[in-house]
Amino acid sequence: MTSSSRSNLLRQAEAVVRDAGAIITADWRKPKEVYHKGRIDLLTRTDMAVEAFLKEHLQRVLPEANILAEETANTTVPGELTWIIDPVDGTTNFAHGFPFVATSVALWCNGRVVLGIVNAPLLGECFTAVEEEGACLNGQPFSVSRQDDLELSLIATGFPYGIKEKIKSVMTNLERMLLQTQGVRRAGSAALDLAFTACGRFDGFYESDLKPWDTAAGWLLVKEAGGQVSTYDSKVAYTLGAPTILASNGRIHEAMSDLLKD
Repeated sequence: MTSSSRSNLLRQAEAVVRDAGAIITADWRKPKEVYHKGRIDLLTRTDMAVEAFLKEHLQRVLPEANILAEETANTTVPGELTWIIDPVDGTTNFAHGFPFVATSVALWCNGRVVLGIVNAPLLGECFTAVEEEGACLNGQPFSVSRQDDLELSLIATGFPYGIKEKIKSVMTNLERMLLQTQGVRRAGSAALDLAFTACGRFDGFYESDLKPWDTAAGWLLVKEAGGQVSTYDSKVAYTLGAPTILASNGRIHEAMSDLLKD
């Protein structure tokens, strides 16, 4: 896939994702139809409507591509050419009226993410990246922060749905980060945490037990903005669906890794 073809695909895919964002915006003030996939794992009618819209229209953009979408996936492994979709990342936020909500769409091609979009329609912000072409926010290029002191860094994190089983490791890592950084934020959307790390609002992000649709687009955003992405162990490269992810501006990466335990 050439650079020009990737850029053309981005333009078409971004238009689709922005149109899907109109569904989220339209449903924002309406009563929410909320279902439980797990004790604290929610699903709304909006998730399903956005996913159906994206599947239909992205299939038109690239008919030969497979679809791996959160609410209808029966696997977490993409094919050689696959759209990876999280229709509403931050469903719990959406259900409670907290506008930290995003749609994440990535194109997986021959073992790597070549295109990524994280659209936050309630914030009016759309983050995009194409492999080897940089990252943009609403069309304007951006890069990661230049902070190199962990004590002056703002860090983001998230908590797994299986929090009961992971509470000790989650609290151990959180305590270490709180004591060694300027602050830690947990806003409930990994896609936006990664996008905010990419554009320099956060200096780093870490989380465990995320799925490919949570991280694929944001992973590319951070890389294309000049950041670094690995597992909690900085010496182990991040791969799609890995049990942990650590993303940063690169300057505080080792220091963060030294604090984190799986």
